[in-house]
Amino acid sequence: MVLHNNFADFVLFLYIHMAHSDGDYHTAEIEVIREKMTKIFPKEINHEQKLQDEVANYKSLNKASVNSVIEDSFKHFDKVKFAQKYKVYTDMYDIINADGVIDESETKALEELKKIIDINSTSAAA
Repeated sequence: MVLHNNFADFVLFLYIHMAHSDGDYHTAEIEVIREKMTKIFPKEINHEQKLQDEVANYKSLNKASVNSVIEDSFKHFDKVKFAQKYKVYTDMYDIINADGVIDESETKALEELKKIIDINSTSAAA
């Protein structure tokens, strides 16, 4: 299931997913997301509203479907270069490290994302 019309909106969804992966939406993680939003949405006027809308979108999903949304979306955005997808992966590390504690659930979510990126980069090369 693909929920986003552009890669930047999908990236914000991924940032939120990573921030929620440990069950705690820490303020330091939110601040990192806000900082990154200025780069991925340079022309967006109301970043805070966009963030709140995407958090509501994320929370409305059945948690069991989140990984399939991520996989389907990476397949959908197949024209996005691997380097850009990998940059998103490194941004995720910044988010989970923002509160100074990397929880096991965050590590697991990051590893799952890495596998998805690796799978899709391999299938794109085939």
